[in-house]
Order: sequence, then structure tokens, then C-alpha cells
Amino acid sequence: MNSRSLARAVLASVALAASIVLAGCDTDQVSLATNAKANQPVPPKLVAAMGEKDMDLNSPILIRLFKQEAELEIWKQTRSGQFALLKTYPICRWSGDLGPKVREGDRQAPEGFYSINPSQMNPQSAYYLSFNTGFPNAFDKALGRTGSQLMVHGDCSSRGCYAMTDEQIAEIYSLGRESFFGGQKAFQFQAYPFRMTPVNMAKHRNNPNMAFWKMIKEGYDHFEVTRQEPKVDFCEKKYVFDAAKAPDAKREPVFDASAKCPAYVIPEEIASAVAEKQQRDEAEYNKLVARGTPVARMNTGIDGGMNKIFASKIPEGSTGLSEGAEGNTLQMLAMSKAPGTIPGTVNPPKPNLEPVASAPQEEPVVAVAAPATNTRVASVAPAEKSGSFFSNLGRKMGLSTADTTATTPPPQVTASVTPAPATTPPTAASRLKAAVTRFVPGHDKSKDNAVATAKPAEPAKPAETKVAATRPALKPSVNDGDATSSGGGQLAGAAPVMSSNSFDSRFGAMK
Repeated sequence: MNSRSLARAVLASVALAASIVLAGCDTDQVSLATNAKANQPVPPKLVAAMGEKDMDLNSPILIRLFKQEAELEIWKQTRSGQFALLKTYPICRWSGDLGPKVREGDRQAPEGFYSINPSQMNPQSAYYLSFNTGFPNAFDKALGRTGSQLMVHGDCSSRGCYAMTDEQIAEIYSLGRESFFGGQKAFQFQAYPFRMTPVNMAKHRNNPNMAFWKMIKEGYDHFEVTRQEPKVDFCEKKYVFDAAKAPDAKREPVFDASAKCPAYVIPEEIASAVAEKQQRDEAEYNKLVARGTPVARMNTGIDGGMNKIFASKIPEGSTGLSEGAEGNTLQMLAMSKAPGTIPGTVNPPKPNLEPVASAPQEEPVVAVAAPATNTRVASVAPAEKSGSFFSNLGRKMGLSTADTTATTPPPQVTASVTPAPATTPPTAASRLKAAVTRFVPGHDKSKDNAVATAKPAEPAKPAETKVAATRPALKPSVNDGDATSSGGGQLAGAAPVMSSNSFDSRFGAMK
């Protein structure tokens, strides 16, 4: 058994060395060579799972990936000839938005159907290990879409790629390698924005990418009803699945992504099964829309997402555009073991703060209201404390508009901007009498004290503190013990930090 494994490893190295040179996301090209990372065996636990599911180690594989759920599925062919789910891997990081990649540099991770052959496997990736998704395919090229080196790789860092942990990509890479040893010429890679269920389609019904998503859902449905890898062709700038030669045709149909579709048929057993599924999905979709299923919010500047299990391990962690924790909070998930090593350089998805800064809906309210209150109080208090007898007497004689504010009872000063009009206008004599009375010995200064008591204690400061708190960059917490203790130093809402030695060690010696 060991000699056969070694022979396969040597053959794989020769085959890979003869193929084109590939690199990870945005890395320089490097020479392909045999290394320990690329030749790690499939873990015994995974081999045992294959035996339980009636799979062979070298049988073909198929990969499905979902952005919103941040999950990558490995499907493997059983001895019956159908594919069955072997394992689901949480995705550590993906970038961009829900939707296909359109142009180079847009940070979008591709969506659609791609074919991965041995030449696309990169054992020398700068991101531990990787395989190239093959973007752009013929469909992408027909639409003028551009991009290169779009990978599935390790290191949990993404700029248009799908990033796993090093331990995860080591397993995925080994499964692909073994399928090539078994004779599979290429495995299919299906990338979706989300699981193509009626619920998700209803939630995203207003998304501008819906026409494209309905088109690739056709392939999703073909796989769901057959559990076979769908045959993929392109014509008239669209996907075609499981096309076969028409009964009266003399040769196999020839497809060109930019040309008119040739005559073809879809096998009846597949076409009917897909049609039934789509009818059920459509009926459920219509019910959900009729019930008023909320439409998912469009991207507000968040860059990609990550699975909740990884978000729970990172200070200020967020799932971004992926689904958040349901049932288990990030704090609860933080106690579980991470599926691989999370580098300290990982940046969780964060909202773009520029739209917030450019939309001052709340700030003017705070900035204007506070000074207005301070101005009213300041215009009253100094009038009682400073000024000559004649200036005060002049105000009481009606020579100043401040009289209304000064003579209004304190509760009304703070409760109403416009004081209640006097029912009987005061006469000059009454004003003079009131002014003289206030400055004679024995005058009751309770009113003065009431005004001083009613003065708000720096009302602008709490509002200004609240605004300022939203400006500084988020800081990671240093001690997860503070999360539950009163008076701790951890910021409210911050995710606890797991110590680095709580995760499996990385393959540092081999990277």
C-alpha cells in the first residue's frame, strides 16, 4: 500500500511539473515541485467516512460552494455511480459581494460552473496550497468579463478568492489529487451566491443579478435531481446543461458561447425531473412572496463574508455578507474548536464607513440642539448676575426682549421654546415695581435659585461623547475574561479573543 502511494505521488509530480505554472492570488509564478504539503495523505478519519458511504479513495469528486452560507462542499462518487456529500468545510474568508465577477480588480469571487484539471492544482502556492477556479470560462469571456488567478487557497486571506485555513486546503487538495490518481481528468467546481432554495430566491428577488442566478440554478437543479455531474455547455451567452444530440442529428452538437445554439435535446428523464422540481420551487416561491417575505438588504459596503465559526474567533469578528449565527451566538461558538489555524493577520468583514460619514442625518440634530439649549440658559443666567441697576431696570421697563425669558417660570424655560403669551400685558409701573423689589434688601431670591437650578448640566457633552465614540477604529479586546466581569476592560459588543495556543499548530515548518 505504501509503495503504491509513493508511486502515485511520483506520477502526480511528473504530471503537475509538465503543466503550466500557477500561483496563488496576486503572487508571482513559481516552479512546480514535489513537496510535503502537496503530498499529505487524506486523513484516516476522512478515509473511514468514505468507507461508510460506499466511496473509494480514488473516486471522482465534485465541489459546490455557497457565499452566503460561507460553506464549501466536497461530493464524492459512490460505487453506485451517484455523488454523495462527503464533507462540508466552513469558508474562512471570501471577498466582494453576492454576484459574479465582472472585471479585474473588482474583488469579486467568481460564481458559475468551472472545470479543474491537474494543471490548475498549485502545490507551491504562496497561500500554502491552492487550485485555480478557471475563471473566466467561455461564458464569462463571451460577456467580456476579465480577471485572473482566482483561487481556492489557504491562509484565510481573500482579494477575489475563496480562502480556507491551511489545514482545510490540505484536505481539499489531497482529495482532488486522489481523484486524479483514480483517473478523473477534471472535477467540477460550482460556485453559488447562496443555496438556490425558494426562500433564498424570494429574499433576493430584487437583486439585479437575479437573471444570472436563475440561469445557474438550472444547473443546480440538474445536480439535485440526478446526483450526477451536469454536462455544461455555452451558447448565445448562456449556460446549457446536459445537452445531448437530437434524435435526427448526424453528429454531436457543437457549442460556441457567442454563437447561436445548435440543435440539441435534454434527456427526457432529466428534463422531466428538473421540471417537476422547478414547479415545486416556483409554487413555494410565490407563496413566500405573497406572504411578504422581506427582501434582503443590498450590500452597504461590506467586503465579503466569513463563516460564523471563524468570526467567533476573531476580535470584533463579523460574518459580513455571510449568514450570522443562528441559535448559537458568536460568544458561544468561540468555545468550540476552530477547523484549522487562523492567522493573526485575518481581517473580518467590516462595513464601509464612508457612507456613514457622508450621511449626516443624526449629527446635525445633536450639534444644533445642544448649543441652542446652552445659548438660552447662558442668556438668562448672566443677566441676573451682572449688569448695573439701570440696565436691569431698563430690561424690566420693556426696553429689552429678554424680559419674556427672564420672567418665565423655570419649568417653562426648558420645556418650551416659545413661552406662553401673557394674558395681561404688564404696565410700565408694574415693571418698575418688580425691578425695584428685586434689588431691595429682603428680596426673595428663590426665583434666581430656581433659574440656576434649572440650568442643564452641560447637556451637549453626552451627545458629543456619543458621536465621538463612533469615530475611532475598533480595537480588539485583550482579555476574554473581561467579557463577563463587571467593570472589565473589554469594549461592549467585542468578541472574546481565543489564545493562539488553543488552535491546532500550523504547518509552519513546511510553508
